[in-house]
Amino acid sequence: MNKWKVSLTASVLLIVSSACAVQAPPPRAGGSGASLQKIRLPMSYIPNVQFAPYYVAVERGYFAEAGIELEFDYKFETDGMKLVAAGELPFAVVSGEQVVLARAQGLPVKYFVQWYRRFPIAIFSLKTKGIEKPEDLKGKTVGIPGFFGATYVGWRAFLEANGLSERDMQVQEIGFTQAAAVQQGKVDAAVGYIVNEPLVLEANGFPVNVFRVSDQVEMVANGLVTNEKTLRENPALLRGMARALLRGIADTIADPDAAMQISAKYVEGLKADDPIQKQVLLATIELMRGERLGVSSPQAWENTQNALLAMGQIKQKLDVNEFFTNEFLP
Repeated sequence: MNKWKVSLTASVLLIVSSACAVQAPPPRAGGSGASLQKIRLPMSYIPNVQFAPYYVAVERGYFAEAGIELEFDYKFETDGMKLVAAGELPFAVVSGEQVVLARAQGLPVKYFVQWYRRFPIAIFSLKTKGIEKPEDLKGKTVGIPGFFGATYVGWRAFLEANGLSERDMQVQEIGFTQAAAVQQGKVDAAVGYIVNEPLVLEANGFPVNVFRVSDQVEMVANGLVTNEKTLRENPALLRGMARALLRGIADTIADPDAAMQISAKYVEGLKADDPIQKQVLLATIELMRGERLGVSSPQAWENTQNALLAMGQIKQKLDVNEFFTNEFLP
């Protein structure tokens, strides 16, 4: 049997079991725990190999060198953005559109490290459907997790970039069942994360066509957000946080095998030689690559804001400089 083929159910169970487990973090490298500032970081997702740069940076002592003891917070009920805006936490992992929405509500948050250089959302379909260019979606059924979040913002930006409208097709809310819905023919195409559903389908013997939103329009993807109080009062902490994460990103890009080995210590059930999860990591690395790690561009923020304006999720344009800063990057 081809070792790449595992059931979709098994893949989902692996993810769910990781989410349910409460895992004690490995010992931090470097420095004395008493001298480190403990920081809880909301991750907005379950333990996963996609977070390899964070795990690498902890394991190799990069955060400790910056005086930080990092605790990963995977709890779904944690709204990281609100906690950061309220000053209860200094940082959270968020996607760019969340920052624009928060600033539109007057929340004092600012994005300061871009982790993913490319927006991770994609539209995918089985090759047998013959959906080879965006206009082929006309008249088709497209599944989305819901009318919210990065997947929906990416979907609407994709439509706008290609002169399409949701009126051109039938859009169905299918929850987080995109891979199964496409594989079983319940929808012709679906919207999801490039490092998730398309890889699962390919690994299980279902070739797919993929439209990457980032090939159509540059938008701000996942990164770190802070609040204005921390910006003013503790710039050294921001510089240390940024430097540690960027070292973890650089190391992950340079040595994926080592990153897999380290991630296996932090993600319960993950094996360092798991071929599917290795593909997830390699796809994540492609999202992270860039000429200068960590930097986000005003144009990407402008495009993200324009997508939210077109959707009616914000009512007026703001100065894009309110959303981000690159001044704390090495």
